[in-house]
Amino acid sequence: MNLERAQLGLLAALAATIPVSIFASQLLLWLSIAVLVVRLAARRARLVRTPLDTPLLALVVWTLLAASFAQDPVHSHENSKKLLLYALFYVGVEVLGRPAGRERVLSSALLGGLALVGLMVAQHLFLGYDRLDRRPSGFLGHYMSASGVTMAVLVLAVARLALGPRARPRVSDLRLPAIVLTGVAVVVAATLAGQGVVATRLCVAAIAALGAAVALSDGKAARAAEATLPLVTAPLAAWALVVSQTRSAWIGAALGLAVIAVLRAPRLLWLLGAAVAAVVLLRPASVTSRLTVVDESSRDRYYMWQAGVDMVLDKPVFGQGPGMILAVYPRYRWPEAPNPRQPHLHNNLFQVTAERGLPGLAFFLWWATAALAAALGESRRGASEGPGTAWAAGGVLGAIAAVLVAGLFEYNLGDSEVLMLFLLLTAVPFALRNARAAVA
Repeated sequence: MNLERAQLGLLAALAATIPVSIFASQLLLWLSIAVLVVRLAARRARLVRTPLDTPLLALVVWTLLAASFAQDPVHSHENSKKLLLYALFYVGVEVLGRPAGRERVLSSALLGGLALVGLMVAQHLFLGYDRLDRRPSGFLGHYMSASGVTMAVLVLAVARLALGPRARPRVSDLRLPAIVLTGVAVVVAATLAGQGVVATRLCVAAIAALGAAVALSDGKAARAAEATLPLVTAPLAAWALVVSQTRSAWIGAALGLAVIAVLRAPRLLWLLGAAVAAVVLLRPASVTSRLTVVDESSRDRYYMWQAGVDMVLDKPVFGQGPGMILAVYPRYRWPEAPNPRQPHLHNNLFQVTAERGLPGLAFFLWWATAALAAALGESRRGASEGPGTAWAAGGVLGAIAAVLVAGLFEYNLGDSEVLMLFLLLTAVPFALRNARAAVA
């Protein structure tokens, strides 16, 4: 196997494991970076400049400065190690420029997403994850991480169905989704028998292997996966998102799906409106009980955002420092806030500003706006370049918009799983641009 194929297989395995294991996905990221460094040294790859380079560099430098001026610089610098994950963007830009590789890597992300949402639904049905204080988290450590990834997976799957190449899969083509869901069923059965940890680890390893196989194999099952995975994943992801009872993910998913509807045919917005109307009329308890802004969680967010404003006013330049919110929150907490301590401020903008000051917010907004603008530009071009490009560009635009809007109500980019999926997706527009430039 040459280095290029090894790079593709590693990135596909990484994409497949983001929804199921932060340890596995980060291990595969370090291996991907190592292979890319070897390829760069051998002049078999090159890094192309992107409009995200400058804001990313500025954000990284300012984050490290903010950590240096924090109340506890050692702890703050330790917390800043998540900056290393941003290397995934550059691995993605280099690998995803090849159309076949791009399709297979995105299919691998849907493969891992199918495992996640399948387990979330099973947890809700069979393992007692059916209360607000016990929500399904799938393979991940927290339901908020699971719902954030599920939201993006849903948007990607719907984009593939709405904007991608038309296909009529046969029953025999459903083998790969069936294998994934069988693995999920084994995890559920093992959990009931008290052997869930071992089964989960084996399932994660199998998902990584399947992701790499989807990318590297020329077999019929791998090709069929491009059409069958979104077909099975979309309804299960919608189900998992509902039972997650996570309002921020609902809002993000609604916007992401609206973006896909506009790209496919604006009249499809009526379908989205009809779905919302159906929820209002049917009033399912798992949904309507969460449609409120006067519950304790909503009130807590209001007061923690007020505390965030006070943090910024107190330290407007460098902020409190990365990872310092939990330590300093009691000092700024408003008396009316229901909870005495908070590890973060449940809002990307408030969190970044409180941790890294107003310059940090400016660099973050520069980066996010540049990523969104690139996705928007490629989605417009994609419509004229065929369904393969159209669905990748459109799906990425919808998913990026969903994550950013959901991030107004949750610090979702603080979750490594959501951040890694976001970084992988932001690489797609620049990979498309580089591929077009190489042909020209």
